[in-house]
Amino acid sequence: MTETNENYVDGEWVASETGETIDVTNPANPSEVVASYQQSSADDAAEAVDAAVAAAEEWRTTPGPERGSILREAGTLLGQRKEELTDLLVAEEGKARAEAAGEVQRAIDIFHYFSVKAADLGGTVKGPSSRNTNLYTRQEPVGVAALITPWNYPIAIPAWKLAPALAAGNTVVLKPASLAPGVVVEIARALDDAGLPDGVLNVVTGPGSSVGNEFIENEGTDAVSFTGSSQVGEMVYEQATDAGKRVQTELGGKNPTVVAASADPSEAADIVATGGFGTTGQSCTACSRAIVHEDVYDEFVAELVDRAESIDIGPGNDHEMGPQVSQSELESTLEYVDIAQDEGATLAAGGGVPEGDDVEEGYFVEPTVFTDVDPEMRIACDEVFGPVVAVMKVSDFDEGLDVANGVEYGLSASVVTDDHTEANRFVDEAEAGVVKVNEKTTGLELHVPFGGFKRSSSETWREQGDAGLDFYTIEKTVYDNY
Repeated sequence: MTETNENYVDGEWVASETGETIDVTNPANPSEVVASYQQSSADDAAEAVDAAVAAAEEWRTTPGPERGSILREAGTLLGQRKEELTDLLVAEEGKARAEAAGEVQRAIDIFHYFSVKAADLGGTVKGPSSRNTNLYTRQEPVGVAALITPWNYPIAIPAWKLAPALAAGNTVVLKPASLAPGVVVEIARALDDAGLPDGVLNVVTGPGSSVGNEFIENEGTDAVSFTGSSQVGEMVYEQATDAGKRVQTELGGKNPTVVAASADPSEAADIVATGGFGTTGQSCTACSRAIVHEDVYDEFVAELVDRAESIDIGPGNDHEMGPQVSQSELESTLEYVDIAQDEGATLAAGGGVPEGDDVEEGYFVEPTVFTDVDPEMRIACDEVFGPVVAVMKVSDFDEGLDVANGVEYGLSASVVTDDHTEANRFVDEAEAGVVKVNEKTTGLELHVPFGGFKRSSSETWREQGDAGLDFYTIEKTVYDNY
C-alpha cells in the first residue's frame, strides 16, 4: 500500500480541500510509486499563511536560545533517521546513495549550525553623540517567510532556507517541489517532534501555479525565497516585488572550469568530471563548460572521455550515477545532444541512453562530452541540467577568461592552474558569485554566503551562514535617552 502524506498546517496533518493527490514515482523505475502527496489548492495555501500569521507573535518573542534548542533537537532527530531519509531521497529524486547520504548529513549539520546562531542574534551597540544616549541596533524577524524549493537538492536547500528563517524568529510556509517532496515532509515531522509550536512551520504540497502563487501574493507573507530555473525565478521576483515583498532568488548556471596551460590534464579532468557528472549533472553549480588551453587540450579531452566512459550508471542504491529525475528532464538533455551535433560540435563520449538490465526502465542518460564547441553554440550558452560537458579550446588565459564570462549566468566558476598570478586574476575577474581555484564548481560550505551574479540570482540577498540570517531579519535602530 502506497503511503499518502498530508499537508502540515497549524501543527496538524491535514488533507487538501481538493481531495486530490500526486503520485511520486521512482525515476530509476517509473512504474514504482514511492508515495502520494496532496494536490493542494490556493485555498489550502491561504490557510497555511493564516496559521503562520497567527503564530508569528509567539514565535517572534520566543528567546533565541529556546528557538535554537528546538532546531538542535530537530537536527538530532534527523540524524537518528538518516538512513530512512537517505532511502527516501534516493527513491524520489534518484541520486546515487553516497550523494543522497551526504545531502541528508548537510541538512542535519545546517539545523545544528543555526541552532547555535539563534542564540547570537540581537544587535550591536554603537557610540552615541550624546553623553545621555544609549545607541544600539536590534535584529528582528521579517515576519512570515514563504519558501519555494526545488527537486534537485530536496532536503539541503529547504534546510538552508528554513533553519535560518526559524532561528531568526520568522514563521514559515513552505512549498517543496512536487517531484521529490518527501524529505521536506520528514523535516516537518522532526520539527513537530522537537516541540515546534503550532503554525510556526506549514508545509503544503502542490503546483506552483496554485500553492506557490498564493504564497507569493498573499498579504500575510512578508518575504519570499525561491530556488529554481531562471525563467521561473524571474517571474517569481516580479510577482513578489510587485506585491511589496522582500525577495531572494537563486537560479540557473552555466558554470565554467578554465584549464590553464600549467594545469595537469589528468587532475583537471578529475575536477571537471566530478563537477560535471556528479548528481547526474542536476546541480545549479554543475560544471557544464571546460575551457581548455590548446597546449593541454588533447590530453585533457582524452582523460575526460575516459572518466565519462568509466562511470557506473544505474539505480542510485547500487551505482555511481543515478537517473535524471523525470522523463521531461531526460528528453531535454537528449534534445540538447541533438542540437549540439546539428550545430557542429563533436560527440566525444556518451550522448545516448545506456543499455543493460539495470537501466532498462528508468530515466538514464550517459555522461556526455562534446568537443570542438564554439562559445556561441547553444550547448555552450544554455543551461542543460544534465551530465553534459562542452569542451572549448582557447589560445591563452585572457581568451579563457573572456569565454568563461561570456554567458548570461554567473553562479560558480573554477580555474585549474599552477600559476598563482593566473589564480589571482581569475578570482578578481571571474563573473560568478562562487569562485574556486583547483577545485570543482560544485560543493558548498554551509557557513559562507552562496549566490550568483547576472541571471543566476536576483543579486538581492545571499543564502547560508550569516548572510542567510540577514535575509530573514530587519534592523531597528534605537536611541535610548536618559
